[in-house]
Amino acid sequence: MPSLADRSADLVIRRARVRDDAPLTDIAIREGRIVAVATDLDVDAVQTLDVGGRATLPGFIEAHIHLDKALLARARPSVSGTLDEAIRVTGELKARRDRADMLERASRVIEMAVQHGTTTLRAHPDVDPIQGLLGVEVMLELRERYRDLVDLQIVAFPQEGLFKAPGTEALLIEALRLGADVMGACPYNETHWDDTVRHIDRVFEIAARFGVDLDMHADFADDTRDPRFAAVSQIARKTIEMGYEGRVSLGHVTSLGAVPPDQLGALVDALRRADIHIVTLPATDLYLGGRTDTHARRRGLTPVRDLLDGGVNVAYASNNVRNAFTPFGNADMLHVGNLLAHAAQLGTPADQARVLEMATTRAARAIGLRDYGIAVGNPADLVVLDGMRVDEALLDLPPRSWVIKRGRIAVTTRHCCELHRAHALQDTSQ
Repeated sequence: MPSLADRSADLVIRRARVRDDAPLTDIAIREGRIVAVATDLDVDAVQTLDVGGRATLPGFIEAHIHLDKALLARARPSVSGTLDEAIRVTGELKARRDRADMLERASRVIEMAVQHGTTTLRAHPDVDPIQGLLGVEVMLELRERYRDLVDLQIVAFPQEGLFKAPGTEALLIEALRLGADVMGACPYNETHWDDTVRHIDRVFEIAARFGVDLDMHADFADDTRDPRFAAVSQIARKTIEMGYEGRVSLGHVTSLGAVPPDQLGALVDALRRADIHIVTLPATDLYLGGRTDTHARRRGLTPVRDLLDGGVNVAYASNNVRNAFTPFGNADMLHVGNLLAHAAQLGTPADQARVLEMATTRAARAIGLRDYGIAVGNPADLVVLDGMRVDEALLDLPPRSWVIKRGRIAVTTRHCCELHRAHALQDTSQ
């Protein structure tokens, strides 16, 4: 672990506003990690960046995004706006297996995300007999192409189900062998509850075999009348049985919002005991939720406040960008956080601080990063906002002035609004 014992650093960020109730702070970085956080650091640096009191946060983490399906709205816009239509239309589009098109669309979204301060993404490419392994292969190529700018985790995601789509299991195993980082799941996309249970059991077995974490799409509905969309208890039990506490994330979980208060507490406690992470996806969930309601329309969010207050780790993410699932978005975590704060009524100063955590330190936990944040020893992944207060980030949605990835300036927008590859940057101290 690098230290500041010899008073030298690769990069020193001067006069950063890390906390609103503390003096401006210097951050020294060496070998991609933070080695000192203090006021008026006495250190010799190869490179110095004076941010002039701007709010400085850990780099944003996009904990759940579908890069392979992004920006498909122009090719096939939604007509009804329903989940069933989105799955059907996207299935037809992905059957084309157009590698060049997927590379171009996914690259555009990665660059959007990086310019908006995201330093890590967890992508969920579809793995099924329709698309085969194309999504995983493209993500592997992009992971290498953008490695100086962003870390890309790859989830092997069976969108079409396991038993409903024969041949998917073999493809998932091959995806993990190729280099996918995480085992995905979609247990509600089976034909009946028994296969949902089998789906859950099988993905745990495969994950354990390869020693990888699990990230499931789960309980994506407005109510719990269909047991396929009420699988939280089953997943929590299986997590503990397999010794996978802390290694399972669930995306959506919207039907949990329809559970009566006298039942919700037990489910929240089960998630807490299993140390399962919940990733709410407000743009998609709000757009698709309550479609069949004729009045008093439900808004389709997981009960974020109840989960947080119950000790469950919650993060948020974009999920989809401009396709039939979500026709909006620009991969900006502050925009999504602002939407979530409105929809989940997280508007007090304390709640807004929690929303920022849900895009940074809480999101890091949800994707398996245990040492994250502005502290000595942690990776030097940072975003400097063009605003002077941390507590106004969700209010002002300020431009991102600089993005730091592994201790190197990956993005500079305050002066030139241009994306730079980290290895091509000139030394700003000269």
